[in-house]
Amino acid sequence: MKVAIAYYSRHHGNTKKLLDAVKELADVTLINVVECKEADLTNYAIIGFASGIYFGKFHRAVVEFAGKNLPRNKGVFLICTYGVKRTGYTKEMKAIVADKSCRLLGTYGCRGYDTFGPLKLIGGIAKGHPDERDVEGAREFFRRIISEKRM
Repeated sequence: MKVAIAYYSRHHGNTKKLLDAVKELADVTLINVVECKEADLTNYAIIGFASGIYFGKFHRAVVEFAGKNLPRNKGVFLICTYGVKRTGYTKEMKAIVADKSCRLLGTYGCRGYDTFGPLKLIGGIAKGHPDERDVEGAREFFRRIISEKRM
């Protein structure tokens, strides 16, 4: 089963750390949305979108990539990293998934080291995250996604 994950991970590589762990579990193609603005995703059984959280949302490049490239009627999952856990981070992405008549298979989020803006002055928050427990949580989430899709 082919899986594509379109992602943005920049400042501390928090999100990419999770994706590198799940990539070992299946035939996964990682698509860096900074380097690739368009991709044909029709041949992928499952499509994921992953990002750090910026101003309470997925990075704009991931949102734009999803809006432009997500085919209709696909199984989709979301992965995100954030400094502080709050609700609503996936709202914009979920709207795109619904608009494309896709099925949301699940979401996974965990803390990630954050030094954005004034947080830099205090040395950042969520130091050491994602840690091994967070990474294992991402692996377990992805195992569940691919095993449910096979059924």
